[in-house]
Amino acid sequence: MSVSKVNYRPKKGGPKKVQPPKKGSGVNWLLMGFGLSAIASLSTAIGALLALSFTQTPLNQVRLSPDEEAVFNQEETLSYSSLNVPELRRPINILVLGIKSLSTDIPDYPETNLGYHPLVNSFQGRSDSMMLLRLDPRKNEVVVLSIPRDTRTSVEGVGITKINDANAYGGASLATESVSNLLNGVEIDRYVRINVQGVEKLIDALGGVDFYVPKDMKYTDHSQRLYIDLQEGQQQLDGQKALQLLRFRYDALGDVGRVQRQQALIRALTEQALSPKTVLRIPEILGIVRSHIDTNLGTNELIAMAAFMGQKSRSDFQMVMLPGDFNQPEEGQPSYWLPSQRGITRVAQDIFGVQPDYFYANDNSDSIEARREADPYGIAPSRVRVAIQTRDSDKEIAQSVANQLIESGYNRVFISTIPYNEPTTKTRIVAQGGDPSIAARVRVALGLGEVLVESTGILGTDVTIQVGRDWTMDNEPSTIDN
Repeated sequence: MSVSKVNYRPKKGGPKKVQPPKKGSGVNWLLMGFGLSAIASLSTAIGALLALSFTQTPLNQVRLSPDEEAVFNQEETLSYSSLNVPELRRPINILVLGIKSLSTDIPDYPETNLGYHPLVNSFQGRSDSMMLLRLDPRKNEVVVLSIPRDTRTSVEGVGITKINDANAYGGASLATESVSNLLNGVEIDRYVRINVQGVEKLIDALGGVDFYVPKDMKYTDHSQRLYIDLQEGQQQLDGQKALQLLRFRYDALGDVGRVQRQQALIRALTEQALSPKTVLRIPEILGIVRSHIDTNLGTNELIAMAAFMGQKSRSDFQMVMLPGDFNQPEEGQPSYWLPSQRGITRVAQDIFGVQPDYFYANDNSDSIEARREADPYGIAPSRVRVAIQTRDSDKEIAQSVANQLIESGYNRVFISTIPYNEPTTKTRIVAQGGDPSIAARVRVALGLGEVLVESTGILGTDVTIQVGRDWTMDNEPSTIDN
């Protein structure tokens, strides 16, 4: 497949500007990361198939110039066992971009008279959102940092804009440089770009995904032939229906609500990708990957990632969102996700190991490290912000959860009117702020629950409790389960 490259020269001499494509209905492609993860999490056996199926640079569909390659961390990522099997020797950070290209986004696309703008298998255009995937063999964990597409930041040669513009102006290299700068200099090793059409085909190749659609979703855009019509409830989503879920953003939380739904979908796909029956679908998956993914990952790196992720369980995956908040735009002004610099400093330090070049002169820093040093047993309950999510019919149960927390010293507790995405048998204690130790302490106070590190809870909280059917009105802390 031939893909045109967007002109970009990093920093030296400045980038050559290319007009960005016209805006279309957004697609938040957090899921596209699982185009990679669905392969990398299938165990070492899949790695062996990759080795047999790919050349040394198997998926690089856009050749990078030396200046563009210099944007990525050049430190060796691999070591080799006595059997010459590649292994990750250090943490590796991979920027994953999901691209939705319409015919109007491609400058040299042949003129057509279809009456609508068809999707094109291309890597040009805006990345409707991003995620930074970190595989850390030292901590034995996988972390997914979701970056909302509307994040306000500075893009080299463009100025202050939304971060999803970076790929349109300068491809994967400019997007990588922009994310690195946003995260206080986090070094990024590789990138993966997946086209929207590949997402649909990949989900079909996996046999669909069993998922609870949290509410009815309806939207129509005739210019793109985009028709979203989903009903609330547990169901098997094929590729087309999963795309409808991914593209829907027409509710109170907009793109951030979509990020939360997709983190839930990522968990469902992770569990399915780890199933042994997925191995039987590898040939079809590989064909889709070749056609719809562009990356500078090498074959041996894919094998090492497969071996590493094939050993992971659901609890080894952590999903957090870039700290920030919505702006309040006046009429006619763009809406942004405004990143929190203090929150970014905490994420860059605690997840990616970036040491800040300053320190706070007082003791009011809310960094996890500072709070743990002040209180080795965890943040004082009186400082923890806790939200309780439940269904409208279970408000009395939610109040009983709140009462137990208040008795344990948690006095910043509120019951949310926003229900969680799906009914759950087991109560979930979501580390919305990214710190599992705080959620674990809340679990002790409740006496039950599953701790998850993800951003599917209530914005602005440290912990969100999604009450499950395991909670009863007469719960006692002694019912804690392992």
